[in-house]
Amino acid sequence: MTREIVFDTETTGFDYEKGERLVEIGAVELINHVPTGVTYHQYINPEKEVPEEVVRVHGLTYEFLKDYPTFDKIAKDWLEFVGDATLVAHNASFDMNFVNYELKQIGLPEIARERFVDTLEIARMLFPGARCSLDALCKRYGIDNSSRTFHGALLDAQLLSEVYLELLGGKEPSFLQEAKKEQKQTSTNGSEQKKYREPRVFAVSDEEERKHQEFLAAKIKDALWNV
Repeated sequence: MTREIVFDTETTGFDYEKGERLVEIGAVELINHVPTGVTYHQYINPEKEVPEEVVRVHGLTYEFLKDYPTFDKIAKDWLEFVGDATLVAHNASFDMNFVNYELKQIGLPEIARERFVDTLEIARMLFPGARCSLDALCKRYGIDNSSRTFHGALLDAQLLSEVYLELLGGKEPSFLQEAKKEQKQTSTNGSEQKKYREPRVFAVSDEEERKHQEFLAAKIKDALWNV
C-alpha cells in the first residue's frame, strides 16, 4: 500500500528565516494514488500581523487567525495525520522549509527531504518552457478551479491531488506503472523476446491473380520480381 499526503500551506510571507510563519495547512490523503476522502485542515495563529499584500493573496488576517491555536498546539495532530507517508506539494521546498522550521522551533525532528515530492519539478520536466503554476496545470488538464478566488490550503491541496494524478499519467497511474513493468519483463538486454510464428499462406483465386497481373502491367513497368 502506498500512502501519500498532498498538502499546501499558507504563510505570513515568503521567508521563514526572517520570522514569517505558517497560518494554514490543508492536506488530502491518497492510497495507491486514489483519494480516500480523508483530509486535514487547520488554521494557525502566527502570533504576528499578516501584511496587507499577503492578505490579498489568501484572505487571512491576523484578526481572523488570532483565535486559532499556535503551531505548537497542532504539531502533534499534524504529524500523526502525516505518519510515514510521502508528502506531495507544489514547489515543495517552500512548504517543506516552513513546516520544518516550525517543527525545529518547538524541538521536534524535521521531516526528511527525501520524503517530499515536488509536482512543480515534475511538471517542468514534462512541459519544459511552459507555465507550470497550479492554475496553469488545472487549465491544461481541464480541472475546474473556478472556486479558487483566494489561495486556500485545503482547496489548493484538493486541486493539486487531481493535478498530481494527471502528472503521473492520468486516472489510472498504477495501470501505467504495471504496463511499464511488464514491458521491462518482456525484454532482455534491451531487446524483446519475440515468439516465432509460422507464416500464414492465403490461397489466391485465378481471378485475383489475373487482376493483379493487369495492375502490374499497367502501373509498374519492369518490376524486379518479373526479371
